[in-house]
Amino acid sequence: MEYTVGESGLDAAEFIAFAGRVWPADYDLQRTRAALSRTINLTAREGGALVGCLRILTDGCFFGTITELLVLPEYRRRGIGSALLRLAREHTPTMLYFGAQPGLEGFYERNGCRPSLSSYVIEPRR
Repeated sequence: MEYTVGESGLDAAEFIAFAGRVWPADYDLQRTRAALSRTINLTAREGGALVGCLRILTDGCFFGTITELLVLPEYRRRGIGSALLRLAREHTPTMLYFGAQPGLEGFYERNGCRPSLSSYVIEPRR
C-alpha cells in the first residue's frame, strides 16, 4: 500500500469514481475539483489505484475537520482507515473535529479519537 500526504494532484474524476463506490452521491466535476484543491488530501493506493482517502479542511491555525474518510468496501479491515487517521494526526496543523457515521464510533475510539462536541447543521438558504 502506498500512502501519500498532501496529494495535490488528486484528479477529480478519479475521486468521483472512487467516492461513488463508497458513498454514492451526485458529485459535480468542477465543484469536486475546487473542493479537492482546498483540502489536505491523504491517499492510499494499491498498484496506482485509489483505495482510500482522508480529506482535511483547516484554517491552519485554530480549526480543522475531517471532511471524509473513505475506503473501498473490498479494502476495509486491512488497516487502511487506521493508517490514514495516523497520518492525519501526524500532519494536521490543528486539532481536528469531525462527525462519525452511526455505528462507526468504535473504529474511531480504537484509533485514539475521543468523543467531543455535539454536531449541528446549518444549511444554506437557496
